[in-house]
Amino acid sequence: MIKKHIPNTITCLNLISGCIATYWAFHGDYQLALLFIVIGAVFDFFDGMSARLLHVSSDIGKELDSLADDITFGFAPSAIVFSFLSSFHIHLPLVPFLAFVIAAFSALRLAKFNLDERQTLGFIGLPTPANALFWGALIVSLDMQTWFEPYQQPSYWLYIVLALIPVSCWLLVSEIPMFALKFKTWGWKGNEVKYVFLLTCIPLLLFLGISGLAAIIAWYVILSLATVKREKA
Repeated sequence: MIKKHIPNTITCLNLISGCIATYWAFHGDYQLALLFIVIGAVFDFFDGMSARLLHVSSDIGKELDSLADDITFGFAPSAIVFSFLSSFHIHLPLVPFLAFVIAAFSALRLAKFNLDERQTLGFIGLPTPANALFWGALIVSLDMQTWFEPYQQPSYWLYIVLALIPVSCWLLVSEIPMFALKFKTWGWKGNEVKYVFLLTCIPLLLFLGISGLAAIIAWYVILSLATVKREKA
């Protein structure tokens, strides 16, 4: 009887992690915000795994999972970007609120995922956890730079971040097939892209640190696009 509640409990821990991440984001502590997004991602991984192992998946669990994911991987990164944009001296005070478009498109992506039967072995569009990790890592890496002082003067990074918002929103709901790290077999054949991705993640993290996490997500998108182009050729 108790085991059927385990996946939902883990999902709620994911949601709570997203709430805490949002709290730290609004307080300008991007590192802690990113940390709790990562913690939420860990819970998100184990809630699905526990449901499959215990054979207790339910419709309520699926709905709860989407709600938790939009908080942790939609609203929390939006709050990080909002707080970051608010740190600039700009004459249009409504500009930072554009960050919350990320949360809206994350919700759309999650709704599409729940209804799309094509996404069993891969993804159609950028997964919300990947998008959240990209934004969290990008903002943290910028905030850690000693040369970056948004309070003193406007920076070109303001415009880059604003430009990246519609790009990430489009990727979330796009029809671009993106690979998942799921293996039917452990051989090289058929898993070339996955192994190349995993092997290149290590040097990116070692040499770039937290910035490497954002680079990994960008590399994931590039590899997915290259795979689609190769298959069409």
